[in-house]
Amino acid sequence: MIPMPTFLVFVVASSALVLIPGPNHLYIAARSIAQGRSGGIASAFGVETGTLVHIAAAAAGLSYVIARSATLFNVIKWAGVVYLAYLGLRALFRRHEETSFEARPQPLRAIFLEGMVVNLLNPKVILFFLAFLPQFVHPEAGSVPLQIVILGVTLLLLGMVSDLVYAVGAGMLGTRLRGRSNAVGRLSGVIYLGLGVATAFAGRST
Repeated sequence: MIPMPTFLVFVVASSALVLIPGPNHLYIAARSIAQGRSGGIASAFGVETGTLVHIAAAAAGLSYVIARSATLFNVIKWAGVVYLAYLGLRALFRRHEETSFEARPQPLRAIFLEGMVVNLLNPKVILFFLAFLPQFVHPEAGSVPLQIVILGVTLLLLGMVSDLVYAVGAGMLGTRLRGRSNAVGRLSGVIYLGLGVATAFAGRST
């Protein structure tokens, strides 16, 4: 088992990290603004489901392999850039009647899957699991994969709380913007494109 002092330090450090606005928070906020609180919450669950996949990959050693392979890392990075650019351009150029709050909302299942894909294609998450979690792993304390899973799930739960706060807060902002669909579309599009640019500049560990 992970020594309790180490685990407590991890919880404190992780809590500080999840409080800092990051790409996931911005994505969730954009979703909440565009489709209200329910959309933001669905995207938050999608994002953290993607985190489960990252946890499994880290425990299996795949994150290390991907981060060390320039080809694999760049494939994931640029796939993420293209996907975020697509979401941004779709939001920016969607016609008024398609972005209106009165229009038929996007199914929550689709939003959930979108959030999952956004997280899976975020190379910074791979680097995070490679650089941050191993600092709190003690091989002499038992199974390394199990320790990674415990730390990863703890981080996921903390992240979920933070994500839901952003989803609810941005959802309230979206309510105030009701009827101003063009403004909502532009704001969401700019956020997506900004995330794409940030992903494009994500570096690879050496």
